[in-house]
Amino acid sequence: MEDKISLQAIQKYSQQYTRKVLDRFFSQKQFITGQEILSLTEVEQVNLFILQNLFRTWKTEMQKIRSPYFDYEAETVLEAQQQFANVLSRHIKISRSYLEPLLVQATQLTLQDVLNPYDFFSRLITGNNNVLEVDRFKEDLKYLKLNKAPLLRLSQILQERKMDVISGNEAFAILDKILEELNFSPEDIEPVLEQLSVLEPVTIDYFFEQKKQKNVSTPPPQTKVNSSTSPKENKTLADEFQKITSLKEKLTINQKFMFTKALFQGDFEKFTDTIQHIDNQREYKEAMLYLENYLNDWDQESEEFHEFMELIEKRFL
Repeated sequence: MEDKISLQAIQKYSQQYTRKVLDRFFSQKQFITGQEILSLTEVEQVNLFILQNLFRTWKTEMQKIRSPYFDYEAETVLEAQQQFANVLSRHIKISRSYLEPLLVQATQLTLQDVLNPYDFFSRLITGNNNVLEVDRFKEDLKYLKLNKAPLLRLSQILQERKMDVISGNEAFAILDKILEELNFSPEDIEPVLEQLSVLEPVTIDYFFEQKKQKNVSTPPPQTKVNSSTSPKENKTLADEFQKITSLKEKLTINQKFMFTKALFQGDFEKFTDTIQHIDNQREYKEAMLYLENYLNDWDQESEEFHEFMELIEKRFL
């Protein structure tokens, strides 16, 4: 199958889709209101991301209104600001030219969320200089509908611990455990593609970079593996220092999602059970005997396969 998600394809489609949406809406109108944004597209998540962007813009603009002569943190002032925000939110008025970049971005975020939720999680948690502000994170989740469960649980844990700020890396470590506890599997992308296709037809294949054909005379990066093979010989001293004591602890969140999707048909529980079983083996040969039932179903020319086998070899080298 396809190798990697193409960000260029996501961007191109988002631009094409945006033009179709705007042509439809602005054919008889000059401006759009907040209430109309809620039903602008067939994809609820796209509409919500637009509103999220508007809310963030409002917060940024309010932060600029500061003065050494007035106390903007006074309780009554904050209450007045909130009331003003509520009133202003009912008077959103945006022309096509200003809505266009918001819609393109919202479509891109939606596609990234459903096509590669782990990367989406990563950007959401570590994107702000690897610092996660708990209140802002909680606010962001109000606008998220797809693949929300693990992030919602993360938010609850951080609030229970009474944390205001946490490093993105620490938050990711907590999220990693949550994903295992929930046996998280990404939501089906097909319903979203069907909704998008109402205006701009698309299939999932469009968003993936096609694998380049390998020259048959060129050997693959690694020798194919079967139950009778043994680990690489002629190990270097550097290789010894790279030995993995636990696959479960070594795997990154992105790797977990990549292997689950490419090798285990999206079944995260099957993937975690397999990793646990391999970690419990004493020798490489035992691990490979266990994997024998999977090998015939895996694309042994894929990057995911080779990366997975490299990790297993390092586990037992």
